[in-house]
Amino acid sequence: MSEQAKGVHWAGQRERGSFLLMKFTALAARRLGRRALAPLLYLIVLYFFLFGGQARRSIRDYQQRLAAWSGRAELRPTRRSVFRQFMAFADALLDKLDIWRGDLRLEQVSLLDPHGLRNQLRGARGQLLVGAHLGNLEVCRALAELGEKVRMNVLVHTKHAEQFNRLLGEAGASHLRLIQVSELDPAIMLQLSERLERGEWLAIAGDRVPLHGGRNVRVNFLGHPAAFPQGPWLLAGLLRCQVNLLSCLKIDGRYQVALEPFAEQVRWKRSEREAVISTWVQRYAERLGQRCLEAPYQWFNFYPFWNAHDDPSA
Repeated sequence: MSEQAKGVHWAGQRERGSFLLMKFTALAARRLGRRALAPLLYLIVLYFFLFGGQARRSIRDYQQRLAAWSGRAELRPTRRSVFRQFMAFADALLDKLDIWRGDLRLEQVSLLDPHGLRNQLRGARGQLLVGAHLGNLEVCRALAELGEKVRMNVLVHTKHAEQFNRLLGEAGASHLRLIQVSELDPAIMLQLSERLERGEWLAIAGDRVPLHGGRNVRVNFLGHPAAFPQGPWLLAGLLRCQVNLLSCLKIDGRYQVALEPFAEQVRWKRSEREAVISTWVQRYAERLGQRCLEAPYQWFNFYPFWNAHDDPSA
């Protein structure tokens, strides 16, 4: 029986420890510094590698599907490659600490923006950025805090959004705010619409189904059906805003933030909404697969992503 069948969803698992881990690591980094903290975090990663059977199997499954989908035999999973993905996650966590503490400077980040989307950050109306748990999306703070001083609202499913905001504020992140959006109720929609009209930007991950069985659609990802949330595309359609893709991969020790246009507007008639959203989600899944090939060990979804039982609507 899957953990979802037992009533344990990925978000529920993260809820139990994510806030405490963030609080602990933020305090430890402030007291010890990154270099002293690194061995401790790596020991923690080794522990989860040895005793986290589901995470190991999930990573192996992802690597196997990526290798088969791409035709790249060198990406087939081994014990070493699975552990390498765990270590990449630890490295990303340490980088997040640097970001929260304000130790990441713009000169340490390369911005790939061939379409000039950065020039729109100071526009009269905000836009929607859709990312994924690929690489390190916290580096979007480089745009929000260090670059254009634009207000960035990161939409999350965690119940600890306010506590996270408090810790971010203590770290000096005045232009970055987390907003809990477990459900797209009228109050949330009004709030987001007002923020867009003030020129603020919204950012949301497009590769995890919400905790309480939010609307999702199954599309082809790396050659097999997988559940993706409808939320980003429902937001785009209801708010009538432009959608861009955001990713941040660590290549050769340096972060590359990529901005690319994706949808000028997501529109539908009532009778065709499901089909239109499914089309956009499929396009997103295809682009996500291509980005995974650029950094195959930086996709951080450590749960059975393709397992039908992990789809809350199943």
